[in-house]
Amino acid sequence: MAAPSQARAGVLQTPFGAVRGVLFDIDDTLVDLEYSMTTALREVSEHLLPGLDQAGWERFGRIFTHETTHYYDRYLAGELTFNEQRLLRGRAALGHFGVELADGEESHRWLSAYVEKQPAYVKPFPDVLPLLDVLDSLGIPYGAVSNNVHDYQRAKLDGAGLERITHLVGTDTLGVAKPDPAMYLEGVRLLGTPAAETLYVGDNRLLDAEGSTAAGLVGVWLNRGGEVVEDFDGGIVASLAQLLH
Repeated sequence: MAAPSQARAGVLQTPFGAVRGVLFDIDDTLVDLEYSMTTALREVSEHLLPGLDQAGWERFGRIFTHETTHYYDRYLAGELTFNEQRLLRGRAALGHFGVELADGEESHRWLSAYVEKQPAYVKPFPDVLPLLDVLDSLGIPYGAVSNNVHDYQRAKLDGAGLERITHLVGTDTLGVAKPDPAMYLEGVRLLGTPAAETLYVGDNRLLDAEGSTAAGLVGVWLNRGGEVVEDFDGGIVASLAQLLH
């Protein structure tokens, strides 16, 4: 992915105007978190669900990743620890198939196995490194703003080969979470760019595109799955590569 010929150092020409800095969400924006979760889930749960077919595993993964996010919301609200919400999501997914994950040693073994294996499957999407190469070539600063704690996301980025993303804001950085404007504006401060000339791109329409736009940034929804939302009139791309066209 070559730098656009019309670009000049320090400025990226995008379909949404010229920007001088770029901020990203992390999970399912930069890294394929859903793949890593569902792959590890299957590996640590196959002994509990022998004979489950592919459609069943896909359903299992959807429950864990998409239908139990209220537990993650409780984590963000301080009601659960990160691993507690993981375990509750696992229990809900297993329970859908009639498997009860017992308290105590059985739950501990399941959770420990998942915690150990899941990071190994975290990888960046194919469109990430080419875009970062262009930003580096143009001297455009970039970073990430995430609804998880700094150190956990730092380790995730490094494990995925994204060490070059040095600016990172987590929920423990300021004690708030997206869509609080302070989250995006702290990212802007770290980049040293004007908010109105800083692009923010993420896979969550509400938290990423609309939240960052409300904070004064150029918010863009990364809609990799092609979801149709009739009442959304903000910036939208299906791939990070489209930011360069």
